[in-house]
Amino acid sequence: MVEQIRSDAPVLVIGLGRFGAACAGELDRLDRDVLAIDEDLGLVQKWSERVTHTVQADARNMEALKQIGAQDFQVAVVAVGSSIEASVLITANLVDLKVPQIWAKAVSQSHGKILARVGANHVIYPEREAGERVAHLVSGRMLDFIRFDDDFVLAKMYPPRFVRGVGLNESGVRTKYNVTVVGVKSPGKPFRYAEANTVVTNHDLIIVSGSNQDVERFAALDR
Repeated sequence: MVEQIRSDAPVLVIGLGRFGAACAGELDRLDRDVLAIDEDLGLVQKWSERVTHTVQADARNMEALKQIGAQDFQVAVVAVGSSIEASVLITANLVDLKVPQIWAKAVSQSHGKILARVGANHVIYPEREAGERVAHLVSGRMLDFIRFDDDFVLAKMYPPRFVRGVGLNESGVRTKYNVTVVGVKSPGKPFRYAEANTVVTNHDLIIVSGSNQDVERFAALDR
């Protein structure tokens, strides 16, 4: 039986570059117990005021990992990307220490394949994903964009003219364009779930879901 990992389980973050520091800082902000380590003392000192627990250690060294108690963590993030060899070795060390859930940053497809083969449960491609996201935003049609592996996307955008001033069921967004308006944000108010009779105004933003192709087509409509 697979051990259930608690949603508030402490997280070990290895590497305090931009990606690792952002991850550790956000986890800390969410009140997760985080231990962030890096072999660079300067980076450890830099982030010590923003992340509760920071330690200088070389995670390529198994004994160093044992000394900081890496084997007691259920979740680890390998944020090292500058050295593929170091990234793979650290991931292998965590596998040997039987850390149940390992997230590892990859800088290329081949790097990601190696990480998966040595035992990383989740491989992250932050630069590729950021590049793909920007490609969808540069046209100015969308304000934010998230794509999932199964070609399902969420996008934030201004509403096309034909959906403004009428209920969503009346405008026929889903039947005409095969997308769903899942949320609406009016100025100065939080996002709210969209319902069939929700009326979108000229000043609103909408969250749309659907396939990549359908959402792109919908985003290209006249505004």
